[in-house]
Amino acid sequence: MKSRFVLFITLAILGVMASAEAQRNRKAVAAKSARVDLSRETVGRESAKFLSVVGNWVIVDDGGKKCLAVDGRQWMKGQPANGLAQKARAIYGSRHEEFIDNVKAFAYFPYAVLKEVPDFQNGEISLRFKLISGQLDSCAGILFNLKPNGDYLTVRFNGKEDNLVLWTFNKGKRSFVKRGSENLHLDWNQWAALKIRVHGTSLEAYPNDKLLLQYTLAEPVSGKAGVWSKTDSVSYFDDYTVTPKQT
Repeated sequence: MKSRFVLFITLAILGVMASAEAQRNRKAVAAKSARVDLSRETVGRESAKFLSVVGNWVIVDDGGKKCLAVDGRQWMKGQPANGLAQKARAIYGSRHEEFIDNVKAFAYFPYAVLKEVPDFQNGEISLRFKLISGQLDSCAGILFNLKPNGDYLTVRFNGKEDNLVLWTFNKGKRSFVKRGSENLHLDWNQWAALKIRVHGTSLEAYPNDKLLLQYTLAEPVSGKAGVWSKTDSVSYFDDYTVTPKQT
């Protein structure tokens, strides 16, 4: 009887240890950075890493390096990307119809969704961007907190206004949230950096590693992430990196 009891306790302890190890492994995977590599992409085609939801997003060659580009010159009236229904199913399955309805409401704001990060909550998202041209706008931004109904947040830089702004897109309506603490001029055709840092409801945004925006969100972030633009902007994106942080 005593030996059976000892065996039972031993197995129980081993089970707890295995469960704890599995949990540690899951957290380690979750905390691992995901840097998007576009080197094997095909120039002139849509990215295999990003789903183009609104606007015209293609891979381009920039001085021998491949990057993601949004080309608003072919899309000045605003329209969802080709194959929107199929892409919406890939993102949200059976809930894709509500997503499509809200996408059409925001059709003047091109964006593409990163495939390999299903749910960004805490940590950092960073990228490099280059403003190429635009008659109406010249924008590049980080999209995050994208919900199954199509609502999302974005921190974007506008080269026409030289400012950084947080916007919310909710139920077919775009709303201004907060502007960066000061204006910042960035030259066209020059690479710049943009980073957001999220912890719970705390949001910080850094263009070129300079903290210009701090804001307390209404609720914690939880959703898909990607890249964002506006109307006829032509902008390039590269070095997109997601670094989750354990809570």
